Parts: sequence; C-alpha cells; structure tokens
Amino acid sequence: MSNHIRIRAGAIIIKDDLVLLTEYNDPIRGLVYDFPAGGVEPKESIIEAVKREAKEEASVNVEVGPLAFAYEYVPHLNNNKFGKTHTLVMMFDCVIKKGSFPKLPEIPDPNQTGVKWIPLAELEKIELYANIQSQLKNYTFHKRNIDLIQEHNIKYEAD
Repeated sequence: MSNHIRIRAGAIIIKDDLVLLTEYNDPIRGLVYDFPAGGVEPKESIIEAVKREAKEEASVNVEVGPLAFAYEYVPHLNNNKFGKTHTLVMMFDCVIKKGSFPKLPEIPDPNQTGVKWIPLAELEKIELYANIQSQLKNYTFHKRNIDLIQEHNIKYEAD
C-alpha cells in the first residue's frame, strides 16, 4: 500500500460577494464547478502553485493571501467517489492583481467550459467537485485564517 498523498493548491477569490469558480462539463456529473486549483509540481512551493493554477485555469494573476482552510480526501473513507488518490488541498485567500481579468484560458483543462463569478448566496444551487459550499460561506463570514509556516521564511538568530 502506498503512503503517497497528492498535494494540491487552490485559490479562493471573492469580490463583491461573488466567488470565482472554474466551470466544467463533467461526462458523469454534468455541470460542475471548482476553484482554480491543481497539483503542486516538483520543486514548486505551495504559493507558486496557487499562482500558477490561478493563471492556468482562470487566466488571472493573483496575490496569494493567508491559508483559508485545508480539505482532505481519503479514498477508502469515501467509497473512492473521486478516485483512489489520497489528496490534501490547501486553499488560499487570493486577490486578483490590478489589470488581470478572469476568462477561459487559451488551453483549458479537459472538460473546462468557463470561468464564472457565482454569488455566494447561490452556492447551494450549484454543484462543486467537493461539496464544501457551507465551509466556504462560513470562511467568508468569519475570515478565520490558518498560518502557513514555511521553513525558508523563518528567521534564525546567528549563533
């Protein structure tokens, strides 16, 4: 049995009570939405991955803010509904940089059909790949962040 956990990084982009989501026409589930997110590449920091995924999936440059929440998918605890890969997704609060506008990328992900601003009040009316609408709404209301400690940013006193 493999102990591998796939690490994914995602962007939560909220503006004027709207959340930016990527739209997919899933062959099994139909119309489904997700956050701009994806796997962290070798030699890439989690922050670099968030920026890359936002650019690749929503065509936006983002300023990555604090860690909003983490989402874990454990296949055997979920009847393998999203596949057999144990996954940890780290979701960051992001802001679109000035002069950057969301749109479908020139080379979209497979089955990706759009990039949409969805009202937070209407989240229950859409299907997200992970059913975390209530957690997202709770986060936007309380704005409670989790510290991300990166070893390369820790300052040590000289011996």
